[in-house]
Amino acid sequence: MRQKKIVILAAATIAVIGAGATLFNTAAETVMAAKAGQMERIPTSYQVSDFQVLYGSEASSSASERKEAAGTAVNYQVSMDSLNKGTPREMDLTMEEAAEAGGQYLRDIFGLDLEGAYVYMSYCPGTETFPRAFWSADISFEQERKIESTRWFFMVDAVTGELFNIGHGRHLDANPSLEFDPALLKDCSVYAELAGQLVEECGLLEGPVDKIEYGGQGYDGNDPTITVEVTGTKGETLLMTYSRYDQEFLGLITDTSNRITESALENLSNAESCDNITKIFGSE
Repeated sequence: MRQKKIVILAAATIAVIGAGATLFNTAAETVMAAKAGQMERIPTSYQVSDFQVLYGSEASSSASERKEAAGTAVNYQVSMDSLNKGTPREMDLTMEEAAEAGGQYLRDIFGLDLEGAYVYMSYCPGTETFPRAFWSADISFEQERKIESTRWFFMVDAVTGELFNIGHGRHLDANPSLEFDPALLKDCSVYAELAGQLVEECGLLEGPVDKIEYGGQGYDGNDPTITVEVTGTKGETLLMTYSRYDQEFLGLITDTSNRITESALENLSNAESCDNITKIFGSE
């Protein structure tokens, strides 16, 4: 039941990103195990935790942004994605501020240097399954965006810059098996250990880790993946995804994002139940 819930949350997250950003990574598909022997196909996505980023108050409207990161000037190209349809409100972060916030998360979690990167931003006022305004980014180090290229992405709160989702996708030169590995249902300790270390190093939870459990398996393009669910002592949870090919960390979904999606899905489910009752008994 818990694994089924993880699949539903991930699927809802993908729908949100597809509606607001059209990231190349979401064009790929992943398969997650709802239970042993049963597979469900959903698009790929990840996300991170509940800590805030500090972003600069000044932002240039120039296409070439010069940002300060740990005392070092970083040059990268920031532009609105050609497929963007949303318009930010006065209270929202500017495109440049959101790009800086996400860039800081990428540096803190992945150690990624955005020097020379092309950052394509999209704004979404919220969706039915994710009723919170957000900025999302599709990042490449090549001017021409290609599905087979390594792509980085993030999704942050449009007002506060809080992180909802972060990760990257890649195309492997190798051709590993994408088949479901039943052995990982019994023992995913290698990935649990990696996740625990990263959570501690980056401070992704407010307190210590309580438990780390198997979440599901899948693939992103030709990269086989596994997701583990990390729960803190205060009850917050992260969904963290790794490559089953070389154990590389690929991304995660934050506790805040999970709670927003869960609440929205519950409200939709209750509304649907009320509609069904009305159809059966009629309205007054």
